[in-house]
Amino acid sequence: MTTFCVMKLLCHATRNENGYARRLFGTLLTQTAQKGVFSPFCMVVPDPTKTTVFGLAQPFCTAEKSHREPKQKAAFGSVGRRIPYPILHVLNQDGESLGNMHRADALRLMDQHGLKLVLLRENVEPPVYRLMTGQQIHEEQLKRAEKKKASPKAGLVQKELSFSSAIAKNDLETKTKQIAHWIEKKYHVKVTIRQAKDSNTDMFILFDRILETVSDKATYLSKPKAIKEGTGTCILRHMSDKELQAHQKAERQKNSTVNQDGNEDQKSSGVSQ
Repeated sequence: MTTFCVMKLLCHATRNENGYARRLFGTLLTQTAQKGVFSPFCMVVPDPTKTTVFGLAQPFCTAEKSHREPKQKAAFGSVGRRIPYPILHVLNQDGESLGNMHRADALRLMDQHGLKLVLLRENVEPPVYRLMTGQQIHEEQLKRAEKKKASPKAGLVQKELSFSSAIAKNDLETKTKQIAHWIEKKYHVKVTIRQAKDSNTDMFILFDRILETVSDKATYLSKPKAIKEGTGTCILRHMSDKELQAHQKAERQKNSTVNQDGNEDQKSSGVSQ
């Protein structure tokens, strides 16, 4: 009888323990499910009549892992005195190599000559820095901005035309019509002109003539410039809505001024008669 009572108490205690463990484990799951993270505890029950065994499991998260954004390329300019690399390859202000040196020596050179350190290439070993004046930095920034502005953006179409400054009048009109057609489609148009030796027409005058023909809708994206001896280039683009409005307003004012001058001339001629 005593043995039966003891066994009954043990079975009752086991059922209570298992029920308590299930309630505890269920509460943990309920609380963490809202955050997308499951409890790191797991319950192992090898036999229903035996005591519940707890163990640790690898936490599982349904949330996506955050990815580090790629490091953005720093803008061209002076880095000041904050240089994270101990050894640098340094160029002087003329672009000549001074060899590898410790950053303390590079800063000392910078202070001695009143220059600034500019990072040129970071993905090499050691990184390349150049000593430059403020004027050199400013000019290089302008060059890079012009180059970036002239390069076609993703989704934009750039057409190209190339001809000689000795081009015939009819051929130039045909080329200009083609440019106007592309401008209407909001394309960028790169025009390259070669200066012919036997031509009296300057290539830059031709650039101005082309722009004048399409001036009601186009403007320079990149102004005419010589890219090498005897060759010049420019890039035309369609005006923005704001630019078109400003251009139309200027044309109206110009026409109004011309009309007023004409009326005054007619009045003065009538009075003299």
